[in-house]
Amino acid sequence: MSAVLKWFVEIMAKIHNFIMGLNNRFGWKLSDKQLHFIVIGLIGMGILFVVFPLFKKLAEKDHILVISWIYVFTLIIVITFAIEIGQKITGTGNMEFNDIVAGVAGFLLMFFVFALVRAGYLFIREKIADGQGKKKKKKRR
Repeated sequence: MSAVLKWFVEIMAKIHNFIMGLNNRFGWKLSDKQLHFIVIGLIGMGILFVVFPLFKKLAEKDHILVISWIYVFTLIIVITFAIEIGQKITGTGNMEFNDIVAGVAGFLLMFFVFALVRAGYLFIREKIADGQGKKKKKKRR
């Protein structure tokens, strides 16, 4: 886990240094906070321009569960990383990438079970509705 986080931090540091280099080279004189404001704002808007049309299409096709899954999955990733980083900082446990994988796998398995139960429920509900519809049609004839 430490190696993965170290690799990620090194990449972020290289990107940070590149942006700071641009700041100095062009004489912008922006503070670190101002650069964070601009860069994170641009990243957020970039993600929004991808996610918004995707979620809009999914909502139009009534795929609300897919939208919910994407949202919850994203939160699970953030939460599991936060827990592991918190364990490292506080010394309350070992920071391990396998813990993140296990946590995400737990969510995926529980969601899969939920999806199966939900699919079974919807199937039965549809069959019951079809059966009642056929009876009503027969009564009308």
